[in-house]
Amino acid sequence: MANMAQAIRMALHYAEENLGVTDVFGEDVGAPLGGVFTATQGLKTAWNSPLDERGIIGMAIGLAMAGQKPVAEIQFADYIYNTIDLLKIAGNTCWSTNGDWNVPMVVRTPVGSGIRGSIYHSHSFDATATHIPGWKIVIPSNPLDAYGLLISACQEINPVMYLEPKALLRIKGEDRIPGEPDDDKLLSKMIDAPLGDRSQWKPQWPKELEAYAVPIGKGKVVRPGSQLTVVSYGRTLPLCKKAADDLASEGVDAEVIDMRSLWPYDWELIKGSVEKTGRVLYVNEDTEVTNFGEHLVRRTVEELFFKLVAPPRLLAGKFLPGIGLADTLEMASVPQLGDITAAIRSLAAEQP
Repeated sequence: MANMAQAIRMALHYAEENLGVTDVFGEDVGAPLGGVFTATQGLKTAWNSPLDERGIIGMAIGLAMAGQKPVAEIQFADYIYNTIDLLKIAGNTCWSTNGDWNVPMVVRTPVGSGIRGSIYHSHSFDATATHIPGWKIVIPSNPLDAYGLLISACQEINPVMYLEPKALLRIKGEDRIPGEPDDDKLLSKMIDAPLGDRSQWKPQWPKELEAYAVPIGKGKVVRPGSQLTVVSYGRTLPLCKKAADDLASEGVDAEVIDMRSLWPYDWELIKGSVEKTGRVLYVNEDTEVTNFGEHLVRRTVEELFFKLVAPPRLLAGKFLPGIGLADTLEMASVPQLGDITAAIRSLAAEQP
């Protein structure tokens, strides 16, 4: 099975060959590195930009408005904050021109904790991204969705923010991407650049890759259940699934939903599950104050109050300026498996 970085790379290759993607660029995105997480190795349209995040976003807007279809990368989400005004321009162009101008660009950026990135390489961008109208925002939790969401993003006519959980980029999936070879070692040999001199290396892309697309705005039930609902995305989604599976032996039957898209998001899926279970826990690793999960809690209370048998809960990252370098500090700053397990167990036990 491909890992998430390989899935992203194959989706970008398919997009530049079949979906009109013209430029894949950012800091160290082109040869020889192919991205700090190797997600752009071997792509024919990949090129290296200066170390200038505002220049990257500005260039992407210009290319998109000139009729191109760029995929820009901000190397770490921590460094995207100085481009907020430009992101707002990209997001409001279609609206402010009454549909006369579209901005078909994708911005990829790795987010979150899990690689011991300390204060400058561990930020989440989830809630901040949802504060910028005009953007669609997606965040995969597995390689197949990473491939399918990127295929969809590259077909959009207005901007898409593609958030990549750093901690999951090297994790292999459980479902094979349509067209990838059955042999994992063969896939690596075909598309992973060798160490050392890469000047003569060229990838051998799988010939049967398909336009497998995950619709933006559609979530997925990854574990059916009847007693409570757990809603998550990105890095914390696999932890929620593991916690729910483990708690089944205690008689706790939790339904787990992967949002996959933060905007638009699949409220009907969440609503139907909460109406069924009467309990809901929202889980992510962004800081807890003005967290996107707080929006979901508010909507849950407003629309589903009389369906609830317990108050909706949010489990999120601590409201801290950053993530500490020490393993213990990072683990204490954002939800881990034990935290999620305890939160599910507590919510399941709460009496009406």
